Amino acid sequence: MQILKVTENKKQYLDLFLLADEQESMIDRYLLAGDLWALYDVDLKSVCVVVQINEEKCELKNIATYKKYQGLGYGIALINFICDFYKKDFKEMQVGTGESPSTLRFYENCGFQRSHRVKNFFTDHYDHPIFEEGVQLVDMIYLKKEL
Repeated sequence: MQILKVTENKKQYLDLFLLADEQESMIDRYLLAGDLWALYDVDLKSVCVVVQINEEKCELKNIATYKKYQGLGYGIALINFICDFYKKDFKEMQVGTGESPSTLRFYENCGFQRSHRVKNFFTDHYDHPIFEEGVQLVDMIYLKKEL
């Protein structure tokens, strides 16, 4: 397994980003400003983007694993890597997600704890309703982890 920082041609991973964030215009808001990491295990398995929020915090803006590789530990490996990488520069990492039980459980299993919510984030910022596990996403749920 190898994790590489990607500095050029970030849009080549758009198909993966769209698995975690359905609207390209929202991805465009953080992709160029963030650090893109790609996990390979023979071939590409997962990607993520991390952006600086302030001097003490960074945010995991997108993490996605191809569906056929989900549940095999690639997402956890990538989160462990980025947490270890960013702990020298930041005290805390946060992540925002929809109120999907399996996604919240995933982040909690990675050591994140619920922090706060932003009301109506998905209904205010996306041009279409987004559903996960049969539930419409409305609020953004933020979780945080001390690094």
